[in-house]
Amino acid sequence: MERIITEKEEKLLQQERALLDDLRVHLARLDAPEEDLALLQRSRKQLDELFLLVIVGEFNAGKTAFLNAMLGQRLLKEGVTPTTDQIHLLRFGDELQQKQLDNDLLTVELPVDWLREVNLVDTPGTNAVIQRHQEITEHFVPRSDLVLFITSADRPFSESERAFLEQIRQWGKKIVIVVNKIDLIENDEERQQVLDFVSVNTRQLLGVEPQIFAVSARLALQAKETQPRDPAKWKASQFEALETFVLDTLNVEERLWLKLENPLGVATKLIERYSNVIGERQSLLGDDFQTIDAIDEQLAAYETDMRRDFKYHSSHVDNVLYEMTERGDKFFDEKLRVTNIFSLINGEKLRAEFEREVIGETSRDIERQVSDLIDWLVDKDYQQWRNIMDFLARRTTEHADRMVGKIHSDFEFNRQNLLASIGRDAQNVVDSYDREAESLKLSQQVQRALIQTAAVEAGALGLGAILVTFLQPLLLDVTGILSAGAVAVMGLYVLPYRRAKIKQSLRNHINELRGRLNDAMQNQFETELNDSLQRVREAMAPYTRFISIEREKLEKLDEDLQMVKQQIGHIRSEIEHARG
Repeated sequence: MERIITEKEEKLLQQERALLDDLRVHLARLDAPEEDLALLQRSRKQLDELFLLVIVGEFNAGKTAFLNAMLGQRLLKEGVTPTTDQIHLLRFGDELQQKQLDNDLLTVELPVDWLREVNLVDTPGTNAVIQRHQEITEHFVPRSDLVLFITSADRPFSESERAFLEQIRQWGKKIVIVVNKIDLIENDEERQQVLDFVSVNTRQLLGVEPQIFAVSARLALQAKETQPRDPAKWKASQFEALETFVLDTLNVEERLWLKLENPLGVATKLIERYSNVIGERQSLLGDDFQTIDAIDEQLAAYETDMRRDFKYHSSHVDNVLYEMTERGDKFFDEKLRVTNIFSLINGEKLRAEFEREVIGETSRDIERQVSDLIDWLVDKDYQQWRNIMDFLARRTTEHADRMVGKIHSDFEFNRQNLLASIGRDAQNVVDSYDREAESLKLSQQVQRALIQTAAVEAGALGLGAILVTFLQPLLLDVTGILSAGAVAVMGLYVLPYRRAKIKQSLRNHINELRGRLNDAMQNQFETELNDSLQRVREAMAPYTRFISIEREKLEKLDEDLQMVKQQIGHIRSEIEHARG
């Protein structure tokens, strides 16, 4: 080709090579399978190869007979059953010989002069019975520069042919229709009906006015096999117009334009496919962002509910202390009376009565309420992870079948793995949750915080010990509240004053205890709540980063593909302008 192309044509070739290289890089970033990347590489390579004319159609449509007629002799095997089970690449050679290149490709070299500039390809018949034939035919079609579609006049344009033509059209190939075996229909009116039927259906399918040749390859070959050529059979075959098209109309310049258009069709097809892939992934990522938003909303609601419910649960501890305050008021009202003066002098007895009647089961009641609060906190944390685990499990399977073309890619693999990883983290938390151990640990943390706040020695664990420590000054005050001398001197005047003072002192001590206990529980609650929320966010972080990065990557790739698409349109316009 290089010896015949102009400077402008060379420029177009360079543009196409660069375009195909860029597109290959973009598709690789989309984890395109190797077969699609190899297709682009082959399309680039074919720009420098001979024109490739591919013959397709169902078996028994007469593809091999057509090729034999073009070659002028029976060089290829014909039959009423599928005889071509692999690709036959026909090219020029000084003598007839065959070379098996791989399981699906047989090269046949023929001493036919016009094959110096054109390679012919005979493909297996496309049909639903012998699926392997159809697979290798569909694999070879994208490599063609021009497709001759052979259909039979006695069963033209079948449903399977329609489906196969649609696939060819999607690759942007120029298609020429050959209605073979036209000699089987003797009536001119019926022949025209067949041609009109093919023309209408092809035009509807391809969107352009089709170029159609009606021929009898059998009669054409018979005419060529006689010496001199049988003019009656040659005319009856109507083969001359098709042969002229292949050998003369498809001249060097026309073949060059078709060859330049070939990779553009392949590129357009792949851009369309992977634009859909990008769209599907962006849609999936949009759902992923909604997933994260839903979890964030769930966490926000969880945090709000926890703060509200904490006030309710912590109020139970307050109630225990309020009840102790009421018992204390009642105790001092009853005990600090002149009629009870001799009992007041006995401090040890008074303190014992105070501990029994006022303090009573307060420490156990507080411990029980704190324990209930801790159990509630542990259960809520556990339930939160269960909810997240269930939510992500549904999310993982919700769109399992949505990926375009079932493209198994790093994107899909990484995304599913991250979702599964978060689900496993949640499952591990749920599975390893030891409610008693968690409750004990949290209880010890609350007590430790209270001990530190109250400046009680580290060994004095337990709310009972803490309660006694807080009330120790009050107990000492109660114990030494009166002496025989004081009663004798001040008598009735001291008791009302001391009663009011001791009751206020009790309230102050209990309020201080309540404040410190509430502070300790509040601080530990905030720590546990924040830790719980942070664990979820840390578990979600790799997934969140992934979808953010992927969204930016897909947006850039979509821009890149659209730019390549614009370049294709520009090159096509250049080709059309050059062709005139």
